[in-house]
Amino acid sequence: MTVTLEDVAYLLGLAIDGEPVMGVTYTTCDTVCEKLLGKPPDSGYTSGGMVKLSWLKESFSHCPEDAPMEEIECHTRAYLLYLVGSTIFSTTTGNKVPVMYLPLFENFDQAGKYAWGAAALSFLYRALGNASLKSQSTVSGCLTLLQCWSYYHLDIGRPKLNQDPFHIPFPLVLKWKGKQSGPTANRDLMFYRKALDSLKSCDVEWLPYINIDNRIIPEDIKSSLIVGRSKTMLICFDKAERHLPDRCLRQYGMNQSIPEDVQRWERKSRGVDGGVDLSGKMELELNEWWDRRLNIVEGDEGVEESEYMQWYMKITRRFVGRLLPLSSEFQRMHAALRDIAHIADTVSTQGMDSQQMESVTRIRYIVHECLRDQVGTSMLVSGIPQGEHRKRIRGKERVRRKSIGKRRRKDDPVQCQATSEGDPDQSQLCSAAGEIDYSQLCLTDGEVDDLQLCHAGSAGVDAQLHTTIEVDGTPLCLPTDEVDDTETCIGVTEVDDSQVCHAAMKDEVQAVSQSPLETSEDVVQHNSYSIVV
Repeated sequence: MTVTLEDVAYLLGLAIDGEPVMGVTYTTCDTVCEKLLGKPPDSGYTSGGMVKLSWLKESFSHCPEDAPMEEIECHTRAYLLYLVGSTIFSTTTGNKVPVMYLPLFENFDQAGKYAWGAAALSFLYRALGNASLKSQSTVSGCLTLLQCWSYYHLDIGRPKLNQDPFHIPFPLVLKWKGKQSGPTANRDLMFYRKALDSLKSCDVEWLPYINIDNRIIPEDIKSSLIVGRSKTMLICFDKAERHLPDRCLRQYGMNQSIPEDVQRWERKSRGVDGGVDLSGKMELELNEWWDRRLNIVEGDEGVEESEYMQWYMKITRRFVGRLLPLSSEFQRMHAALRDIAHIADTVSTQGMDSQQMESVTRIRYIVHECLRDQVGTSMLVSGIPQGEHRKRIRGKERVRRKSIGKRRRKDDPVQCQATSEGDPDQSQLCSAAGEIDYSQLCLTDGEVDDLQLCHAGSAGVDAQLHTTIEVDGTPLCLPTDEVDDTETCIGVTEVDDSQVCHAAMKDEVQAVSQSPLETSEDVVQHNSYSIVV
């Protein structure tokens, strides 16, 4: 799935067909602003070839009623530059816009002939590609388009609004404008990743616009919808990205076949030279755009999608989220059970018949039994006050620093044991080398905000050793697999206001050890515990 030109046309109502958004680059603002806006930016409001949005708003937000036509045109250009710079071409700075768009508004009739929708999608494609890099911490582009596209296709985070079902506005992003009718739930990143990973094909709204009344769609948009299936190049100055509808045919109501390989091309950059017309450097990209109506993708009804899915599973990353530690899964399940118990205990049975009351009673019994089983058998739970959040973070940092010292001593268990005996107040993690399968021992910081817990093993394991110790007055449960405790010395690193969970069940440790959190700097292997931070 992806955002397509068809989505842009329906959601934003911008032209997806027309002249490419292309022009001359600038490294300074004074000359072009003075020519087209009537004055250069004030000192401190520019950065290279970009001008601050605040200067445009302060200088051109009010146009006198008796202003001459030339001044009205300057105010109009300033508004249009502000508009594209704060919506479809928003930068990672959030407060600047390149002045290279300004000459496109010199002639207002010509300005309406550009494919602004295609340029917006090209900008968003490039922005999402950059945002996916590890070194990037921000995202730019038309996020209104991305968000509303998600609302129409996926029921994840979709708001519930007070809407008139008989009035559908155009462009369709206006459907999601307004206040939510119900309470908003605070969801964390892990929730959304898990929801995305759990999606099935049947959960997707593949054709969200199929029942839209065509009478609300402007004629110029309606006549260009065929371009929404064009396999072409999207252009926004130096940002040229391929539009590949053949890879998401289900969004057009067609069966998906195995697509062709994507033809490689060299991504251009506008460089640092001012006054450069990029059309001379992007002939290949421009030729593809001019041929856009010759490359309309068609479907094949005889295609078996099972072949496509087999191919897709071999080349994709199936899951967005990381493998969750057992503690996080338990915390989420425990919180859900408490919510269900609260609802079952407080629901009014007035007006219910006997069968409904019996169902409520049955729900109460089951959920309370589950809560008792969790707390009373294999789980040890301790709470951490919200006000101690900063102290917990400092405690984790101490664990990290302590682990460095243990790495240096990992090849000398005798010295480690002597240190532990000499200073009983400062416990160390140590063991006799070669006596234990160390791949089954794992120390993790829990990655839990409010609850820390320790899993003492499953009911199916009989021969298991359990050891309970205390850290800062809090009991911790340490399970191990059939290990002779006379051959093992296990201490606990000094921890300040943080909780530690030891898990030794092989299946659980393997799940944790596969987490992408473990790097060469964070994991101590062989003769020590595996420390996941």
